[in-house]
Amino acid sequence: MSAYWLARSRVIDPVRYMKYAEQVPAIIEKYGARVLSRGAPFVQVEGDGHFTRFVVLEFPSLQQALDCYHSPEYQRARQHRLDGAGEAEITLLEAGEFTSAMTLERASNA
Repeated sequence: MSAYWLARSRVIDPVRYMKYAEQVPAIIEKYGARVLSRGAPFVQVEGDGHFTRFVVLEFPSLQQALDCYHSPEYQRARQHRLDGAGEAEITLLEAGEFTSAMTLERASNA
């Protein structure tokens, strides 16, 4: 089942952040990802607007997305956006409809 890599980020130092952004396309391609949106124009309709860059990737499976994120090459590239170059929230999400009363209750207790 497909999975999605949802990233929200804020670039602080564009020069250092670009070292990260330039490496990622080859890495995600190796793990079968398809870019659905990367740095496109967006409209903030809710939230505080802290993040200013959004990326949506589609992977063949959640395991492939996890393997990509934890891979040595991604972890090396990731170092370029740490230490003040940027900040990010990354969520890996399996495709499908899983919402039920039980999953909503579990989420509210987390």
